[in-house]
Amino acid sequence: MEHYIDLKNKTEYDKINQVAEILKQGGVVVFPTETVYGIGADCFNSEAVERIYEIKNRSREKAISVLISNLEMVDDLAIDISKEERKIMKKFFPGPLTIILKKSNKVSNIVTAGKDTVGVRMPENEIALKLIELVGRPLATPSANLSGEPSGIELNQIMKSFGEKVDYYIDGGKSKFATPSTIVKLENGEIQILREGVITKEDIEKVLEEVD
Repeated sequence: MEHYIDLKNKTEYDKINQVAEILKQGGVVVFPTETVYGIGADCFNSEAVERIYEIKNRSREKAISVLISNLEMVDDLAIDISKEERKIMKKFFPGPLTIILKKSNKVSNIVTAGKDTVGVRMPENEIALKLIELVGRPLATPSANLSGEPSGIELNQIMKSFGEKVDYYIDGGKSKFATPSTIVKLENGEIQILREGVITKEDIEKVLEEVD
């Protein structure tokens, strides 16, 4: 039986702590977010991130987004962050939105698939946030599914797909939204929606129109 923790009804931080230790040691873990389940690893551990690509059978040309538990983590991941980008993060983090930022040199090209940008998100899920906080580092985390298959919103199917290739599974029940996050990028001040999700372009426009 794979390593498994059932946290559907109660968030037991002592159990999350043992999973965080596995991630610190280069492990790969499946855990819930409010959108879909993610398969995560320490984003600064290239070997661990490489395992995610192998487990998912994911193309090395597809970048992996990074999850954070607080806004201070963004400054380890990105540079030249604009006032507008910070405004979007302040409004929609935590939540189902991924923002594309210019990456820092600390972020491996393995995570970003050789691109000079990185996708950053702060999930609105108590388990995910606590796990990242306990690791103390952002987690490279794509959706927990084999490439080409639907994103995982319940753990049973994910466990069938990945089996013992994953070091630990955290069961948080069915995902709240059951749809991937909105992906947004600001290009010369223009809002580009790269993937539609719960948060709309109009939602983002309203925030940028607000006077500070």
